[in-house]
Amino acid sequence: MTDHTTRGGFVRVLGRLDVLAIAFGAMIGFGWIVLTGGFLEDAGTLGAALAFVLGGTVVALVGLTYAELVSAMPAVGGEHNYALRALGSRPAFITSWTLVLGYVSVVAFEAVALPQTLLYLVPELPAGRLWSIAGYDVYATWVAVGVVGAVVITALNYVGVRPAAVFQGIAVLFLLAVGVLLTIGSFTGGSTANMQPLFSGGLSGLLVVLVATPFLFVGFDVIPQSAEEINLPPRRIGTLLLVSVLLAVTWYVMIMLTVGSGLAPGQRADAELPTADAMSALWNSPAMGTVLVLGGIAGIVTSWNGFLIGASRLLFAMASSGMLPRWFARVHPRFGSPSNAVLFVGGLSVAAPLFGEQMLVWLVDAGSLSIIAAYLMVALSFLVLRRREPEMPRPFRVPAGRTVGVLAIVLSLGTGVLFLPGMPAQLIWPWEWVIVGLWWLAGIVLVLRLPRVGPGADAEDRLIDAVRVGTIADQTRQLFVFLLRRAPDARILVRTTSPTKGSYQCWVAEVSSPGWGPRRLPCPRCRRGRAVPRRPPSR
Repeated sequence: MTDHTTRGGFVRVLGRLDVLAIAFGAMIGFGWIVLTGGFLEDAGTLGAALAFVLGGTVVALVGLTYAELVSAMPAVGGEHNYALRALGSRPAFITSWTLVLGYVSVVAFEAVALPQTLLYLVPELPAGRLWSIAGYDVYATWVAVGVVGAVVITALNYVGVRPAAVFQGIAVLFLLAVGVLLTIGSFTGGSTANMQPLFSGGLSGLLVVLVATPFLFVGFDVIPQSAEEINLPPRRIGTLLLVSVLLAVTWYVMIMLTVGSGLAPGQRADAELPTADAMSALWNSPAMGTVLVLGGIAGIVTSWNGFLIGASRLLFAMASSGMLPRWFARVHPRFGSPSNAVLFVGGLSVAAPLFGEQMLVWLVDAGSLSIIAAYLMVALSFLVLRRREPEMPRPFRVPAGRTVGVLAIVLSLGTGVLFLPGMPAQLIWPWEWVIVGLWWLAGIVLVLRLPRVGPGADAEDRLIDAVRVGTIADQTRQLFVFLLRRAPDARILVRTTSPTKGSYQCWVAEVSSPGWGPRRLPCPRCRRGRAVPRRPPSR
């Protein structure tokens, strides 16, 4: 395999197994360890498995749209590029900013999940009480574990995607080995009587599990984020994306069935980590429960690693297009990683453990809503591009594309509605709404400063030009204010150039106060000029 450097400064070093390991590991994470017991209680054994099949169907339909788009536009940033080309600059910002929240919520979730998991192995871990948040005490040693983990994962990604991919592959292999042991244990030591009731909670119980699945399945879209670092044909990238979704659906269904066969409902309700207790019961060995917890830790770091890769590349793409400060678009000259973006996301994960155990629930819900909104925008971009650019090369072309796109939109909307007030999975007030609200308060400030640029194949180039023109205008305005304060009676010669027509007009601005003067006079040098509105020039 030959390394190739892309226009963004990245190196194509990821092969087929690397891509599968990153996507599958990102989708598995830690939720299967801590949330399985609640899922089984809410919906029953088969009900929970059915919810994951339905959730996987929704994600697979969205995944089909991703597969076509990533094969057509294999550039860093994924969804950012699709929405920018299909919908224009501001819808693209909304899509990308929403997805960044979803990715960051997963990264922060894992920083909180790591110390919570270690409690199973080291019950005396909490020491040095710091404070209490939402009724849960926060301890210094507990926070330290999460912070150290965040620093290690951030450092691993800072030194490049290749070391991160190798680490991901090793951790995923261990995770798969644990899954095989759990399955074997279910066949040899499980009981169908423990799986009763097969369904519980009715439709409401099924929906409670269903609305959590987007958060657990998210991760396949890390592949488009790192597309410029994948050394494979575009069609193969799209195929691997769908394979990773299928593998994740199989994993979660297996977890619901095996844990259900290992513990009776009463035992699941009393267990701190039902999945680990089920493993111990199936093998009749407490040591096997410890092995499963180690597998859970492997799931934490694979998800953590995968989403840090995705979030940092998405921030890089937004900054490269002018949507965010250029600081995020720096590529490390030695390691080839988006180093500043990695440090930013890593810094947020360092802060997450300070908010305690309850942060797990808040991040799951807030992140799920954000991810569903991004899926909706991608499906819409898919349909728009199918109609507007039917001849665009698509190495992976989805059959019945219009039907798939419409179904993806309808199912994404239906899932998103379940998070609204009064619905089964409504966001918790005030904490989860505060997370979403503060994120979008910052987003509104940024999007209002963003130039309006229409969709098209050259949308990114036009957006970069528009941002550059706006930056020059701001700098010119600041210069004039400075000069006018120093010399209130100054006569300033201004030459403006239209970025679209390439023409220029010259005039003299007569000013008598820090602002734009009331008169525009022809330039005495070239004798050209015309009256212009009383506002700063565009360039």
